[in-house]
Amino acid sequence: MLKGIDPVLGPDLIMTLRAMGHGDEIAVVDGNYPAVAHARRLVRMDGHDATRVVDAILSVMPLDDDQAAAFRPGIRGDEAAVEPIMADFAAIVRRHEPAKSVTPLMGQAFYDRVRAAYAVVATGERRLYGNLVLRKGVVRPA
Repeated sequence: MLKGIDPVLGPDLIMTLRAMGHGDEIAVVDGNYPAVAHARRLVRMDGHDATRVVDAILSVMPLDDDQAAAFRPGIRGDEAAVEPIMADFAAIVRRHEPAKSVTPLMGQAFYDRVRAAYAVVATGERRLYGNLVLRKGVVRPA
């Protein structure tokens, strides 16, 4: 245990987040996602919901300054469609990074982004479309 660090952030995830550089991306995926097949580096967090993991990650990792720094899958070819978990992700992103929003990526574009991510965090999320990709920003000098 560490003071000031969300206890959901276990040693493997903290090591992964610390090793990531500016512009690297991390995907948080649901229990149905083919994480093992798509991950370059895999962190298993099967006992946690994706929203809880995203909240913990964003408590220590800034998002990139680019407007588009958080990405969700599109739903059946409709960019405007939003599942409840996607609204939850958007609220978490806004709480940590008020100027940011979540950008939909349709079909294969989302899968390609996950495959290219620095790491994939496989959660036990059961809600459909419970997947999000986050691009790491910089920590500025104090």
